Amino acid sequence: MSLPTIGKYLSYLVLFEGLLMLPSCIVSLYYGERFVATALVVSAGICLALFGVLFFLCHKTKESIYAREGFMVAGLGWITLSLLGAFPFLFSGEIPNFIDALFESISGFTTTGASIVAQVDNMSRGLVFWRSFTHWLGGIGVLTLMLLIIHYRAGAGFTLHFLRAEMPGPSIGKVRPKTKDFIKVIFAVYLGLSALNLVCLLLAGVPPFDAMCTMLGTAGTGGFSFTENSMGDFSTAVQTIVTVFMTLFGINFVLYYYLVQREWKAALRDEELRMYLGFFVGATVLIALNLFFVNGVPLLESFHESSFTASALLTTTGYSIVDSSHWPGFSRTLLLVLMLFGAMSGSTGGGFKMIRVLILFKALKVGLHRLVHPRSVTLVRINGKRIEDEVITRTLLFLCAYCGIALVSFMVVSLDGQSLEANFSAVLSCINNIGPGPATVGPPPDYNAYSWFSKMIFALNMLLGRLEIFPILLMLTPSTWRTKT
Repeated sequence: MSLPTIGKYLSYLVLFEGLLMLPSCIVSLYYGERFVATALVVSAGICLALFGVLFFLCHKTKESIYAREGFMVAGLGWITLSLLGAFPFLFSGEIPNFIDALFESISGFTTTGASIVAQVDNMSRGLVFWRSFTHWLGGIGVLTLMLLIIHYRAGAGFTLHFLRAEMPGPSIGKVRPKTKDFIKVIFAVYLGLSALNLVCLLLAGVPPFDAMCTMLGTAGTGGFSFTENSMGDFSTAVQTIVTVFMTLFGINFVLYYYLVQREWKAALRDEELRMYLGFFVGATVLIALNLFFVNGVPLLESFHESSFTASALLTTTGYSIVDSSHWPGFSRTLLLVLMLFGAMSGSTGGGFKMIRVLILFKALKVGLHRLVHPRSVTLVRINGKRIEDEVITRTLLFLCAYCGIALVSFMVVSLDGQSLEANFSAVLSCINNIGPGPATVGPPPDYNAYSWFSKMIFALNMLLGRLEIFPILLMLTPSTWRTKT
């Protein structure tokens, strides 16, 4: 493994982050928050200084980047990004504890939305914007955005190793992130959907600052809100707009690439898309009927509440408009299923991913068939394409790692003495990058009630969930750090 190569691309990343702090600084100056603006400028200055050191030490390297370096840049890049992103909170004094500031930063960049800020209404506008902006950056993937800037300086195959670590979910389609125009199309779609979302919110009467922060959180499927009631204070029309766009951002961006390439059939016949929309529609209808018949909620109101909440949890955005802890047990169970399954692969959403659920269901079906007919040749196929055994094996490995990490994390944070429901909800919310979403097994977790050690466990879970476990685990493997390949 080439450490200078890793250092070179980390230098680009910290430079990029320093420049991206400037919009939040402008917001602070606009609202007269000079002290916050100073904190942002100092933080950006640290990023630029670190860039200078790393670039001076590593810029002469000409070695190619391979899979191991790609995973390491992804893992170290997100950790570095989060550490530097904590400085504005820390230097401004609004989150004076470093662990809490780091927790908030990691939660933002990983699009989790779990917060230790007790009264967000009292937070400065500049830092509220910075929190929301980290969602938007983390949604598309900061490394992906950086690659758009430096792509033409990279060699052949450069993008593949980065995006293999950062693009969520196993890739089974014919599109691979190695073509020259792929990143540009994906970013253009992300930017276009974000702009359309913002325009719809403005037309619905949402004030510009509120509309911008809502859009940033929706596009990144994050969940940071600038009010204590999340989206509960907005009108039904605004909530409906957010529901639609949360669902759109939970769709695999490769399918949008197909649409841009006018491959309509490939997009519309995608089995993962059908499963994703089927779960969303099915859960919405079942929860609405359950609320109508059990809780006596008017039918239209129950459909509105169920569609918003189902989309918020399925896409792991985490916004809320109602306290779902008072819903019937059947509805809360459905929400738990949605929270675990998550959105589509290649989207901004988190969770286990629909494609993995689909692979496991089909592998189980084929496995049962082979038990009855051992001599038959039956293959696992999705979208008419054979799924290689390696993909199935990796999916099973991911499931084992996911369950093991969740179990160990649950046991460790239980030492803090909080309730079983709170611990379970907090671990699942963090590892699935849901954050403050409506609790399905109890009240929403109060992360301030946990010790600094538990907060670091939650932060690690957020990173593991966003980078899909393996890049972080590889960082912890001694053989990964060997300089000889």
